[in-house]
Amino acid sequence: MSETEDKKLDENSSYMGIPEAPFVEDVDSYMNKEENLNNFQNVMRKLEEQLNKYKFMEVHLQAKRKKLKSQIPDIKSSLEIVKEMKNRKDNAEEIETHYMLSDQVYMKAGIPPTDKVCLWLGANVMLEYCLDDADSLLSKNLSNAIKHLSQVEHDLDFLRNQCTTTEVTRARVYNWDVKRRRAAKSST
Repeated sequence: MSETEDKKLDENSSYMGIPEAPFVEDVDSYMNKEENLNNFQNVMRKLEEQLNKYKFMEVHLQAKRKKLKSQIPDIKSSLEIVKEMKNRKDNAEEIETHYMLSDQVYMKAGIPPTDKVCLWLGANVMLEYCLDDADSLLSKNLSNAIKHLSQVEHDLDFLRNQCTTTEVTRARVYNWDVKRRRAAKSST
């Protein structure tokens, strides 16, 4: 990872490159911009599209967060098992354990001392590792998962702020249109 990616992002930036929603202070000047041309419907449509994009990104990030939160305990558990096997590999006695066959069904097993372990890597792939390599791989995976989870949490917070800003802008533009129509109605 490069130095710029390792730096801590502030509250106004995103790891995922989510575009920042502009806060509209002066609605009159915002509506008079060339791309808006006082067209209330087009501006509201653009804001609605932007809000929908933010909502879509939020759903995507929430799914990522859920997946990471379920993976981290599994990685920790696997890491603890590998460390326990490393501690007991010189010992001659078996490790007695219970493993899950299916929901609510467990089986008792004895594990002889060993210096190798098989790890599921995903996509129906399992590889055999020596205990030290398995320990370093799981430790690396755990730190990456925790780091990625914090980035996803940061992006979700950033995204919520962008949704709020966009909703406030929509309300301000709507109120601007109501005032404009009232003024036009009272002048006729």
